[in-house]
Amino acid sequence: MMIKQVSVFVENKPGRLSAILQAMDKSKINIRALSVSETAEFGIVRMILDNPDDGAEALKKAGFTSRTDMMVTAEIPDIPSGLLKTVVEPLGKADINIDYFYAFLDSTPGRARIVLKVSNPEKAETILG
Repeated sequence: MMIKQVSVFVENKPGRLSAILQAMDKSKINIRALSVSETAEFGIVRMILDNPDDGAEALKKAGFTSRTDMMVTAEIPDIPSGLLKTVVEPLGKADINIDYFYAFLDSTPGRARIVLKVSNPEKAETILG
């Protein structure tokens, strides 16, 4: 399944993440998943939101530049080797590169969800079902 992800490129300094989260709170946007990566000077905050279009608008009003991308998401079993057997190996066999991913627990017991940026989203979506 494809899902919208909102990404924000921010300075790596105290208070910046708080300002992003405050913008979401002020607009009553629920953050379903969050990933923060960093370099020495900048970071990328990636979010799956319950309303990504309104979330991007809230970030713009708060002075942030954001980008919305379509990502592949899949449900996987929350068991040892679940990620390996249901995502990594099948995509590797199909010659699909995983640029980055993050995972979070699903509300269904025993299930997790993964969000992926891959070299061939359409083919990955078909493989992952």
